Amino acid sequence: MKIALDPTPFHHSHSLLELPRVVAELGYKYMQMTPHADLIPFYNHPKADDELVGQLNKACKDAGIEIASVLPVLRWSGPDEDAREAAVRYWKRAIQITVDLGVSTMNTEFSGRPEKAEESERAFYRSMEELLPIIEREGIDLLIDPHPDDFVEEGLAAIRVIRGLNSKNVGLVYVASHSFHMKNAPLDIMRAAGDKLRLVHVADTMDHHASHGLRYITNPPGNPVRVHQHLKIGDGDVNWDEFFGGLQEIGFLDRDNSVMVSSVFAEDDNAEEVSRHQLETMKQYVRKVSV
Repeated sequence: MKIALDPTPFHHSHSLLELPRVVAELGYKYMQMTPHADLIPFYNHPKADDELVGQLNKACKDAGIEIASVLPVLRWSGPDEDAREAAVRYWKRAIQITVDLGVSTMNTEFSGRPEKAEESERAFYRSMEELLPIIEREGIDLLIDPHPDDFVEEGLAAIRVIRGLNSKNVGLVYVASHSFHMKNAPLDIMRAAGDKLRLVHVADTMDHHASHGLRYITNPPGNPVRVHQHLKIGDGDVNWDEFFGGLQEIGFLDRDNSVMVSSVFAEDDNAEEVSRHQLETMKQYVRKVSV
């Protein structure tokens, strides 16, 4: 298993090519490359040319780290056909960048719209008809997160959609801070996913269902909003013994192709200390459940 840092908290204080050094100085051997304005930005065409990709490769080598995964977020399931077609084009370039970086794992979100779930699912499978042959040809492991406000938000439903692709190259991302949006119990999701679960994001969050639904109040009541946080381990309501115990049960912690990512976004002003805390705490839990 690879333990990686999502360097998003450092995007505004460091350039793209400085991120590998930052990750190494914080004690990590791996980095997750999330949406970045100079590489693969949110929803738009990748902005890196071959020269910049080569420079990023060199920066990683010089820092002594590797990129464990590349995470694009594009509108490939959007019910708007023009946006969907554009997203497929962007995906093709994102895949090529990933290959050129020497990375074989990509993770992403289902995207689409929950209020247009049927239309979005059609769009998703339509996009995958074109992208899946490329993904399989390039040997990419594509892992998908049922993100709050996507067309599929529930854990078991996400597994069904992935299973429908009938490809060993596609699997599941479990984001701990999305736990209270996924309807199903974490262990039920992990057990159902089995070896399809190959990447997890480790961050805490509050249970927005607590206090009979009044922990968070939006006005007017009934707003179709999704609330969650990406806090450091211990600052929220996630049951970490259950989380890490479940990963141990399904063999996630012993696989060479599994990735565990620290993805705390709530404390940029304290990002270095939080990143170190995350790394040590993740290692402690792994040791605890592996005994």
